[in-house]
Amino acid sequence: MAKMFLLTGATGLLGGYLLRDGLASGDRMVALVRDHRKASAAQRVKTRLASFEGPLQKTLNSPMPAPLVLPCNLNRENLGLKEEDIHWIAQHCHAIVHNAASLQFYGPDREGEPWRTNLDGTRRVLKLCRQTGIRQFHFVSTAYVCGHRSGCVLEDELDVGQSMGNDYERSKLEAEHLIRNDAFLESTTVYRPSVIIGDSRTSQTDGYHGFYSVLKLAHTLASRVQQGATRGGELAAALGLSDGETKHLVPVDWVSAVITHIRRNSRLHGRTYHLTARTPLPVAEMAAVIQEAIERYSNLADPKDPTRLDGNWISQAFRQQMSVYRAYWRDDPQFDQRNTLWAAGHLPCPHVDRKMLLKMARWAIESRFGRELTLASPRIPRTATDALCGTRSSECHH
Repeated sequence: MAKMFLLTGATGLLGGYLLRDGLASGDRMVALVRDHRKASAAQRVKTRLASFEGPLQKTLNSPMPAPLVLPCNLNRENLGLKEEDIHWIAQHCHAIVHNAASLQFYGPDREGEPWRTNLDGTRRVLKLCRQTGIRQFHFVSTAYVCGHRSGCVLEDELDVGQSMGNDYERSKLEAEHLIRNDAFLESTTVYRPSVIIGDSRTSQTDGYHGFYSVLKLAHTLASRVQQGATRGGELAAALGLSDGETKHLVPVDWVSAVITHIRRNSRLHGRTYHLTARTPLPVAEMAAVIQEAIERYSNLADPKDPTRLDGNWISQAFRQQMSVYRAYWRDDPQFDQRNTLWAAGHLPCPHVDRKMLLKMARWAIESRFGRELTLASPRIPRTATDALCGTRSSECHH
């Protein structure tokens, strides 16, 4: 019987694609997923895969393969797995892709997020590997373990004394240290994607961080501002950015394709891979896309509305609400990609240009950011704080 691959974080944006691509490649996948109050682990995975069924079925000319799902919780001893499940994993699984992560930026209490999932959860996953004899470890980290660095960041570098931008980056860096220092593992492969956005072909996403966090705030505020108040220069200035800065945006389908290709080829294991754009996007372009998307697809204030507000108000609102993201949206360094080009040069990263990003912005707005917002009759925010009331600054995919 062929060995199986364990996957954590299968219900998140990247995790769903990793599960889809693994199944489409004929791999036997085992998803470790939390039960939720409103849906079991199996139901959550079924829902996540449902959006892929049409396109994937055309590719496979057969029904969508089904993964095995084991309920687990990274924050519990033994991941909350039953003893018989641990024994079963030991008998059937030979490798793990640890993709689950908390995306919360700041956590001064190291007992909370992002530390609880990203560091303590990784520690428990490593313990499971020792319990079950799994020695092949694939870890989805982040390119931003580089912290505040400039120049060229090599794939083989990790801790060179750099200062970090936030606790998310610190927690991922410390998790990498844990994995690399675990003598039990025979093979450790690390993937470091930069800013992941939606699907390059369909524009679909169910993760609204990074680029989408700025877009979402602008969209939320748009019902109170007049035409032109969302101009790109105001957005960039609110983030403390200048025209010369760039960001590495990478489509989720490409990230998953590269990880799946490397995971399935043992000769490519044991290295670190920067999954970053070959040509980064100027921040000015990102801001211009947000401006155009808001002007085209959001409900701006009626020009005759005496309560509408100008650019000064939206600029102030952005400065108050986006302070948490400024470190994340800093100018990117140059990311070395020699390992990635060697292993997956035949899978070039789609170029994220203004046209592609505008399509993704439109998809997010018209899908109501995962139905958290309602375009038809938006609640009018009265203050900058009120504008984001109820939205999430973090998301835990496991």
